[in-house]
Amino acid sequence: MSAPAGNERIELEGGAVLFVEPSHTIPLVEVAVSLRSGSAHDPAEKQGLFRTTLGMLRRGARDLTARQIEDSLDRLGSEVSVDVGASIATVYGQVIERNLTPFIELLATLLESPTFPEDEYGRLKREIVADLVGARDNDRALAQRAFRRGIFGQHLYARSSAGTIAGVQPLTTEDSRAHYRKHFVKGNVVIGFSGDITRETAEHHAQRLLRSIPDGARLEDPVSAPSAIAGRRLVFVDKPERTQTQIVIGQLGTWPHDDDHVPLTVANAIFGGTFTSRLMREVRSKRGWSYGASSRMGIDRQRHSFGMVTFPAATDAAACIALQLELFTDLLEKGITARELAFIKRYLARSYAFEIDTAGKRLHQALDVELLGLPADYYSGHVTHVEAVTLEAANLALKRRLNTRDLLVSMVGTASEIEAKVREAIPELTSHDIVPFDGD
Repeated sequence: MSAPAGNERIELEGGAVLFVEPSHTIPLVEVAVSLRSGSAHDPAEKQGLFRTTLGMLRRGARDLTARQIEDSLDRLGSEVSVDVGASIATVYGQVIERNLTPFIELLATLLESPTFPEDEYGRLKREIVADLVGARDNDRALAQRAFRRGIFGQHLYARSSAGTIAGVQPLTTEDSRAHYRKHFVKGNVVIGFSGDITRETAEHHAQRLLRSIPDGARLEDPVSAPSAIAGRRLVFVDKPERTQTQIVIGQLGTWPHDDDHVPLTVANAIFGGTFTSRLMREVRSKRGWSYGASSRMGIDRQRHSFGMVTFPAATDAAACIALQLELFTDLLEKGITARELAFIKRYLARSYAFEIDTAGKRLHQALDVELLGLPADYYSGHVTHVEAVTLEAANLALKRRLNTRDLLVSMVGTASEIEAKVREAIPELTSHDIVPFDGD
């Protein structure tokens, strides 16, 4: 599998892979140790297991306590963080170049010898539960959670990588030990280095990171292709005293291997991908209903979602939803114009420089291609693909992939005040549910 231009892809022992993106402008090195598996592997009754397991890596390793690990990271001028998604889990590190060797030794210790101390495990679980409770104050996150669950139903993409309170609370150290042993095997690991480093040095340090990780094959992805849920549906997350709402409207979207993936993303950029898009112009500029209005296409190993996002005042929510549905219908029925296409192609081609202007960004593109199984030229051929999009292809992609029948409206607001008006604003509504904001 090819990497974006400039990346070096190196096969390592046991099926592991290394990417190197050198840049010697500043004396910093970034490292990513990624797993080809993520929260989709969490058992249904233990959602949050992957997040908890990775969070424990810096809570105790070999003979080091959590405090000693933190002190060592500070002395080295370094950082370590973790990120867990549905398909990928990654340990990130950053360090000044002169301390790279001792930092790699420390990182290797964290990766190969976590101790999962009981006291730290209990403390981390309490912190995660507190984060999940605190997330109820984030209306945008609540709307996105309801949207994800509504779009994907029982599919694994419906889950949150952050986990659930019911999933995290019963976890034990043995759960995480077993999860660690299952996922930390050589064939499941992809390592990336960017910044002030050479290929030779990166390969040397990658071999050190892998030295004590056992052999094992890449884990099979448990995620199947999602199916669309029929009908126009409303999921209203009821939260008291909301003067502002959060709204997400959408359906299943695109897959990077679709032959019309790029034409569809280009058409979407016209609709809601820039500050001058149709959504921004009509919702914000003309009516002032929402400070922001956008639409995006999610990507993963399987088909993901298309969603429009706005956050109008409660008094404008019903009218804003009605307008969005009207704009979306107009987009699919009439398509985009030649003038809009010419503008967006220039914009996307010229602005792409900001997507590759650092070694770290270029590395992450290479990791995405490898870990998500994207087309080999997904990033390296981006400008060429965009410039090749025709008006016919873009409009055909809109009609082929999107429709006005199967739409989910997910929103956060105060149901007793506006839910009835919102329902009236959605023609041909087939179902509506009111759910509490403080549910798990």
